[in-house]
Amino acid sequence: MSKGLMKFMRGMGIGLAVGCVAGAVGNQYMHSGKKGLKKNLGKALKNMSDLVEEVGEMF
Repeated sequence: MSKGLMKFMRGMGIGLAVGCVAGAVGNQYMHSGKKGLKKNLGKALKNMSDLVEEVGEMF
C-alpha cells in the first residue's frame, strides 16, 4: 500500500471512531441523567483513545 492510502485509512478510522462516540454520547444524553452521562462519557473516551492508539500501531 502507498503511504497516502495508509494515511487516508487511518484518518477514516479515526473519523469513524469519533463519529460513533459522538452518536453514543448523544444517545445516552437523550435517555439518561447527567450522572450516567459523565460515567458513560468517560468510558467512551477511554475506549476511543485505545482504538486510536491501536490503529496507529497498525501502521
